[in-house]
Amino acid sequence: MIEVLLVRTSLSRLAPRLASRPAAATLLAIAVAAVGLGPAASPAAAATIPAGAGSYSDSRPAGTSGPTTNTGAPVIPKLTTAARDKPVPTNDWWSSLAYQRYGDNPYSTPMYGHPLTYQAKASGLEVGYPTTPAIVGDGRQYEYAHKADLTVGLSGLNSPDTKADAWSDWTVTPYWADGSRTFRATIGHGMPFVYAKGSGGDARITTASTPTVFSDQGNVLGITVAGHHYALFAPTGSDWNVSGTAITAGLGGKDYFSLAVLPSTDALATYRKYAFSFVTGSQVAWQSTGSTVKATYSLTTEAKEGTERGTLQALYRHQWLHTTDALTPYTYVSPRGTMKVRESASFTTSQKNNGVVPALPASSGVDKARLAGYLSEVANASDPFSGAADTYWTGKALGRLAQLVPVADQIGETATRDKLLGLMKGRLQEWFTAGGASEFSYDKDWKTLTGYPASYGSDTELNDHHFHYSYYVYAAAIIAQYDQAWAADSAWGTMIKHLIRDTANPSRTDSAYPFLRGFDVYAGHSWASGHQGFAAGNNQESSSESINLSAGLVLWGAATGDNNLRDLGSFLLTTESEAITQYWFDASQQVFPASFGHDTVGMVWGSGGAYSTWWTANPEEIHGINVLPVTGGSLHLAREKAAIKRNIAEMERENGGPAQEWRDLLWQFESLSDPAAAKAKWDGVNGNYVPEQGESKAHTYHWINTLNTVGAPDMTVSGDLPTSAVFSKDGTRTYTAHNHGSTARTVTFSDGKTLSVPARSTATSTGPGGSNPDPEEPGPSTGNTFRLKSGGILTTATTDPAGADTVASADGVNRDGTPYRPTVYEVRKVNGKVASGAATAFRLRVDAGTKVGLAPQVRVSYDLTGDGTFDRAETFRYFATDPVNGWEEYTQASGAQATTGSLGELKNGTVRLEIWNALGNGTSQVQTGTDAAVLKIPYV
Repeated sequence: MIEVLLVRTSLSRLAPRLASRPAAATLLAIAVAAVGLGPAASPAAAATIPAGAGSYSDSRPAGTSGPTTNTGAPVIPKLTTAARDKPVPTNDWWSSLAYQRYGDNPYSTPMYGHPLTYQAKASGLEVGYPTTPAIVGDGRQYEYAHKADLTVGLSGLNSPDTKADAWSDWTVTPYWADGSRTFRATIGHGMPFVYAKGSGGDARITTASTPTVFSDQGNVLGITVAGHHYALFAPTGSDWNVSGTAITAGLGGKDYFSLAVLPSTDALATYRKYAFSFVTGSQVAWQSTGSTVKATYSLTTEAKEGTERGTLQALYRHQWLHTTDALTPYTYVSPRGTMKVRESASFTTSQKNNGVVPALPASSGVDKARLAGYLSEVANASDPFSGAADTYWTGKALGRLAQLVPVADQIGETATRDKLLGLMKGRLQEWFTAGGASEFSYDKDWKTLTGYPASYGSDTELNDHHFHYSYYVYAAAIIAQYDQAWAADSAWGTMIKHLIRDTANPSRTDSAYPFLRGFDVYAGHSWASGHQGFAAGNNQESSSESINLSAGLVLWGAATGDNNLRDLGSFLLTTESEAITQYWFDASQQVFPASFGHDTVGMVWGSGGAYSTWWTANPEEIHGINVLPVTGGSLHLAREKAAIKRNIAEMERENGGPAQEWRDLLWQFESLSDPAAAKAKWDGVNGNYVPEQGESKAHTYHWINTLNTVGAPDMTVSGDLPTSAVFSKDGTRTYTAHNHGSTARTVTFSDGKTLSVPARSTATSTGPGGSNPDPEEPGPSTGNTFRLKSGGILTTATTDPAGADTVASADGVNRDGTPYRPTVYEVRKVNGKVASGAATAFRLRVDAGTKVGLAPQVRVSYDLTGDGTFDRAETFRYFATDPVNGWEEYTQASGAQATTGSLGELKNGTVRLEIWNALGNGTSQVQTGTDAAVLKIPYV
């Protein structure tokens, strides 16, 4: 349980972000003294390594520490000889295999691969499949804690430790050796199999209780332990022997065997097919094309017997929501909701690219004189860095200034802009020059770059590098937007690239830094702890600071012309955005256990989630920690506006009223769904408040008043440039994009809008929100027949190309009559009078492929005045598709199921068509851009 572990293991984050508070600082000092954490012996004099105009040291500054055990003793990675020179991705779901945080535990803490959980011990690998959540900590935490169903190893194995022997993007192979026996077990995210290799003993499975055998086929044994079904696979010719809780099999001269957790006993035959197709590696490949980010997740395999090279893998919710690849009916329970099984060695996801902009667009809602006054307060403060000395608080201060540079530029305050740039450059250059009061130091054992003075265990536990350095990368990106020479490799760009390589290295062959140190590509988000020394696995609290790094990569890559880094940032941000949506905010309300009484968590753990932070139980911080810092990279949060409203409502319930301490952060968060409500709160205070330490009145004023003018981000539309965004209010969309390049370019948005953006400039324009923004296309009010157009549009245009959109799965639940994750098409500013005797009609082509039991359903709604309230809704009966590839026609002839409200004259009204799967457990397709994809409304 996390509560027990806090005293022993969580010193890294006991008081983050509020350490200046006396109570928190005192608590941290007491905790540090209790376990003897202090500086290690002074190292030898450091050498200076040049890096462009900057430099870093190759050993720590005198009186500081690097990675240590809990008693303060120095520690090096726990690796086999074969892996000794390979950079370790320290902040991962399995990091405790390599980082021996506790001297009395040379094996590992629990590791949460999902669906399986693991823990190394002397006799081998514990394996569990937790399926029942526990609610602990006064109802503030849910967890599917590791509990061993069985232990897999070799007869007689008694290893003094466990080391990491090999790893890839989401798999790892721990290693045991006791002088007579060696044992390896390859495990990973989404893997229902454990692939074992050993020598010097028979295969041995020890169960936690006497197993029930449901199938005995010699070398294939099906057992049930603690209500969970497992299959054991020994080489052909071997035979499993069951004696109480011990199950053994001779390997017959072979060195391999495997086991799998089964979704049901009748799945044994399917799983047996892949028992000897051993996974040897995992790799993700991403591609950002136009307004779409695609990622392919692939496993490499080796056939130990026969020729089968396929496998089974369980997809997390954030993955299967965005794949059209075929999935089996098999599912697993996990702390992240239902996992769905694919019978293949690869799958591909596709998502809209969540854009990042340097600043919100200029708007008439901002009083330039008032904003200039707020900007001057920051730029001319006696200490713009508020006394910051360590990497985290310096980063926060840099981030605060960076947000104001493009805002000052936007209103013509060039002197203030340049002063802010100068402050940022000066502080970064201090950190980027070895030998001063602040510097970066490279650790050759851990292959990491640590900033000193350090904080929150960024040195002793390798925690939070992606949080701290995100601010440096983001600030440097803003500088590069205005001063490319400063960002050149020969100047300060090389040091920024070192921070990027340390935290988000895209290279798997870099010998100095690991691939994506903290980002877990399969889990879809980053991890914060460098040692993973908790019974609950690894954790991440501030998902938004992880997003800050991704947004910084987008802007840095764009500003320096490095499209590979820009696209890496897009992949990381888009992927983590969906993970945050599902696992921190439970936007679909399909992840958190029903018994967990919260709508959000402050912290995600390997075992579950917690409505808490490391340093306080204040609801404002619990809700705000996954919002800060608010930047042009925060717009992705607006995809789930209903979840934002639930989040704010819960915070106010738990808080006993509106926010007081972090009010500015939470106002800005609320403005992503309801700008008017946020502005009312701002106006009620009228600037009389103390900003959160990474915020400023200038930025909050500009953010809230801009969104109140242009509307909340419209996440149904995306641009083919990653530095673009769309906003919508009262039927009008505002399109904005920043072009970092040296030549003008045209940005095309998914609704057909185009925007010409001059070189090194921001451009903004407006258009009808809904469809047909291009003047050469006929407006929606000229007809009563609309085609479905990809991008969520109903249009009277007939020139759009044919296409298809995905209709989400019903997730195996009956959704008849109630839209569930519908695909939505809409047209606004429609005028017309009701046609006598006419009725709503539609003709759609749908296809479920070979999926069985799917049933698309349609609802058509009318907002007669465009005020956001739908006055009429017509729900039609669902259409049962066949499991045969090919389009089928679904029309209004299926009949009306339910009708509410009345039709009336449309005056700048809105018409919406929603289509969803009412039944089934798979996605389907609906055709767009053709005469067989139309809605006809009963108007003239």
